[in-house]
Amino acid sequence: MKNRIFQITSLLLIIKGFSQEIKKDSTTINELKEVVVTAQFEPQSLKKAVHNVRVITKEDMEKLAANNLSDVLNQYLNITITPSSGTGRSTVSMFGLDATYFKILVDNIPIVSDNSLGNNIDLTQINLDDIEKIEIIEGSMGVTHGAGAVTGILNIITKKSSLHRWEINTTLQEETVGNEYSAFDKGKHIQSIKISNKINDNWFASLGINRNDFKGYLDNRKGENYSESDNKRGYTWLPKLQYFTNGMITYKKNSFRAFYKFDYLNENIDYFNPTILVVANPPFGENKFAKDKRYKTTRFYHHFNAIGSLYSLKYNISVSHQKQSRDTENFIYNFQNSNEENTISTKNQSAEVLYSTGTLSNFFKNEIVDLQLGYEFVNNHGFALVDGENQTLNPIRKRFENYDFFIASEIKAASNFLIRAGIRASAQSKFDNQTASSLGLRYLFNNDFELRSSMGKSFRVPTFEELYSKIKFSGHQFYGNENLIPEQSTSLDVNLKKTTSFKSDLKLANQISTSFLNVDNRIDMAFVGFEPNSTSPIYQYININSYKMWNISTTHQINYKKWNASAGLIYVGISQVIDNGEAVSDDKFLYNLQFNSNLSYEIPKINTQFSLYYKFNGKQQQFVSSIENNETIYKLSEIESYSFLDASIRKLFFKKQLELNIGARNILNVTRINQGITTGTHTSSSDILLGYGRSYFMKLSYKLNY
Repeated sequence: MKNRIFQITSLLLIIKGFSQEIKKDSTTINELKEVVVTAQFEPQSLKKAVHNVRVITKEDMEKLAANNLSDVLNQYLNITITPSSGTGRSTVSMFGLDATYFKILVDNIPIVSDNSLGNNIDLTQINLDDIEKIEIIEGSMGVTHGAGAVTGILNIITKKSSLHRWEINTTLQEETVGNEYSAFDKGKHIQSIKISNKINDNWFASLGINRNDFKGYLDNRKGENYSESDNKRGYTWLPKLQYFTNGMITYKKNSFRAFYKFDYLNENIDYFNPTILVVANPPFGENKFAKDKRYKTTRFYHHFNAIGSLYSLKYNISVSHQKQSRDTENFIYNFQNSNEENTISTKNQSAEVLYSTGTLSNFFKNEIVDLQLGYEFVNNHGFALVDGENQTLNPIRKRFENYDFFIASEIKAASNFLIRAGIRASAQSKFDNQTASSLGLRYLFNNDFELRSSMGKSFRVPTFEELYSKIKFSGHQFYGNENLIPEQSTSLDVNLKKTTSFKSDLKLANQISTSFLNVDNRIDMAFVGFEPNSTSPIYQYININSYKMWNISTTHQINYKKWNASAGLIYVGISQVIDNGEAVSDDKFLYNLQFNSNLSYEIPKINTQFSLYYKFNGKQQQFVSSIENNETIYKLSEIESYSFLDASIRKLFFKKQLELNIGARNILNVTRINQGITTGTHTSSSDILLGYGRSYFMKLSYKLNY
């Protein structure tokens, strides 16, 4: 019913909009695309930025008809998306390190997850309707963004103003899930509406609602109503229903600007147990039941920000309150009457965070030297049911606090040479106090070459699981460790870029980059001994391993009239010592190659744009533990290469008010890839589930501006 109401409301708005008079978009939007804000003293052009900032525009996201952040990042170099069919989560990794080393922010505020802040974020829980652009910086960003910003940061910039008095945007999107689709029971069904009002020259407000209904992917399974005892009930990819609500109000006058925004997420993921329970019920035959689960996630997000001037000083202050929790509903599904019975709800994880950050700059009345003072306060009240002995769950409640202060300076040694240095001191409630430091250089040559280099030291604090987990089964014990210390990292990045414009409307942009990353005191599970008076081994998280990475990459972009094309290549080498207490892995470098490209062409006369995206992920190697001749050894495992190919056609109608986007994702039909390992004379292999194959989409959007 809700689905129908959304569709009818959207269609009524479309019909109404055809009779409205629309103002033409201003070209100032294009001018703003080159302005970046992440890790800068103040917004400035991309060329002037000290860091090499990668920008993903709203137009880039519209070409992909992306539903969430996972759809966007899947096509970019040095970013690997790790999806999970069982939990519904998708996380990001960079430089071979997982999502706990990469920080995701919204308007410079780290997003809360189930038990973390900014790290290990589920990308499918990031809605794109409110996003103006995305800025990505690779490398250590510990000075400006604190713990967990080891491999880089991603900052989502939301829309805070409009050129029009009213904006009403509605979207209907239908998408197949592999080869599965129907109007109600299969596929993906998305509806959204967003209303914005420029109240006057000072005030702006917006409100948006999005519904994303993923019906799951059956593959070789038979769905929730299947009751045969052959383990074919349920879904390969679990059904997920999400509701997003967001709102914002902004005020600006002269040099002062303030905004308040809120965001609410409600998500349900259904698990249908393939095991059928049969209970004899004479003389009526038998009753059938299944023990099912529903995972429920809610997130509240509040953010207030103020930017202005105090005498000659410039300030930027944010305060945020966020809470995310993940509950599990366990219930019995009765096939006879299709009812859910004996429902028991349990809170699995939650994090409630009070966060504030601020900066003060422009201390000197000249353009040669600038100084920035900043702070970050975090009060994180976390809860988790961690694994315990004999498949039990132990409730853990902890409060983590940190009080950070940082200082950064920018010195214009010459008109084209900028030096930026900074240091952060972090007072931790759980761990020893930490520090981070950085040095960045930017040199602009007269022939349009841009050279950037940065060196940084950062840190990562242990996770809830690493600190408090406790698992015991089949004679094995796996424990967390409250005595863990934060990991330390050092990175070095060098980037050379050249942009050339020709009179023939030809523009070329080429760059080459290289970087190095070293992580010390890396946390991993290791053998620490045997249980007293027993041969049962004990494994525990300890600070034991080391990790080194270097890479070299090159990207090239060409724009000629209505043609846009780009290509990139990155070669990554990773060396890590894995010591589980019984055996030590080889520390030689293992290499991986990635390549991506995209091509788009626009036909202005018919308001049509064609886009093609391709990404190749080369084979990956890693050492995994194995038993050979009753001894634990490390063997080289290889994950086969795979490629993604997406295509879309975007067409505008009725003075560019109505947009139709049709296309296909995963055209090469990638579902599973093979991971193999050779032990002695025997080679074993397993499948890694990456996707549900080729899918098709149709997106209809209407924009009413007046």
